[in-house]
This record gives sequence, C-alpha cells and structure tokens, in this order.
Amino acid sequence: ETACVCSSGVFGDTDTVKSVKEGDSVTLQINVTEIQTDDEIEWKFGTNKILIARINGKTSKIHDGPDGRFRDRLKLDHQTGSLIITNTRTTDSGLYEVEIISSRSEDTHRFNVTVNDRLKLDHQTGSLIITDTRTTDSGLYEVKISRSSSEDKYRFSVTVYGEYSLLYFILQI
Repeated sequence: ETACVCSSGVFGDTDTVKSVKEGDSVTLQINVTEIQTDDEIEWKFGTNKILIARINGKTSKIHDGPDGRFRDRLKLDHQTGSLIITNTRTTDSGLYEVEIISSRSEDTHRFNVTVNDRLKLDHQTGSLIITDTRTTDSGLYEVKISRSSSEDKYRFSVTVYGEYSLLYFILQI
C-alpha cells in the first residue's frame, strides 16, 4: 500500500504568510511609511526570484513576468512600496520577496502567498466541494475510484440554477 502526503505552497523562510481566495486581491505590505527619493524597492517572485516590480525613488516599473502571468494585475503603492495583486489566480501562489535599499539600511522581507481555488477535495471521504458556485459549474462530473481489485466510475449531472455559496458532492460506496 502506498501513501502520499501532498501539500501546496512554498517551503522556506518567510516573514509573512498570506492566503487568499482565487479572484480576490491581496496586498503585500512592507514596513515603509513613505518612500524617500534615494530608496530602491525590488519585488521578486518565485524561487528563481524573477523581478516583477521596481521602485527607484519616485519612478516605478511593473513587469508582467516572463510568461505574462501578472499582466495588468500588479499595482504598486507609490507611498509605501507595498505590492497589490488583483484578480488572483492559483498560479500566483508562491514566494514573493521584496528588497528595500535606502541610504539608511537594507532589508528583505518574504511573503508566502497561497491562492485557493473554488474546488476542494476531501481526501478522507473522496467528496468534492465547490464553493461560490456559478451557473457555469453546471455539467457532467465523473469520478473514477481505483482499487487493487477493481475500478469504478460514477457520474453526476449537476445543474446550478442560481448563485449558491457551496455545492457538496458526497460519494458513498
């Protein structure tokens, strides 16, 4: 028998952990009251530390990332240097690092951001939970259960007529 323990997120040293629902905005706040003209702030994403935003004094530049994942969804607070990610997606989950360089000091902060989508799987029962359901969630759902001796498939036809906050599929065998 094989057991698998799976976890999403980023491991390592972080100063702040943020968890947000897909589609929401998240603000990564730093301890800067007001940016000075000689301050330089660089925001980087992922273990490869890809530059996504930079403030140099009173000028700023936002980068979409090499794959364009942040296109039109990053904002900088020009007073505090905080980074705002709008309309979050699960691909935004990961490690964010900000380096703050001023004539007075250098400082680095790390944020572990996890963006949760609307689908959750209860690994103990096999139940599927859909939160914030929409009419576009209507359709045919199929689950395949594989055992050493057999394989079973179950189908569920789901119609969502209005907006509900929770849809819970219970599979009893």
